[in-house]
Amino acid sequence: MADRTPIGWRIFFWLAAAYNLVIGLGAFLDAEWGSAEAIGGVLIFCFGIVYALVARQPKRFAPVLIAGILGKAMVVLMLGPPSWGEGGDPGVGAIVAGDLAFALGFAAFLLRGRKLG
Repeated sequence: MADRTPIGWRIFFWLAAAYNLVIGLGAFLDAEWGSAEAIGGVLIFCFGIVYALVARQPKRFAPVLIAGILGKAMVVLMLGPPSWGEGGDPGVGAIVAGDLAFALGFAAFLLRGRKLG
């Protein structure tokens, strides 16, 4: 059966892929080789590849969004409060806000799919 996921969702997942690919590559290139920051950058980049797979075949790869939701939720919990508070880093705060938006979108997509059966 063909995947009839609306184009808006596919665009959303392509945006999530681009977001992670750009941020992950930037973090990796800015970090010292082998550091925790470099490893984090690689993992962020790799999740971008995962979101690209979801963009191509949303119904098939939808279950992997659970890992995306959990990962992004943890980033929000760890980095959100210090970034959004007084004296926080606005750049990091913007990235964390993006993670929150994508996590909520992933959850909405998964819940939508359950309702459609």
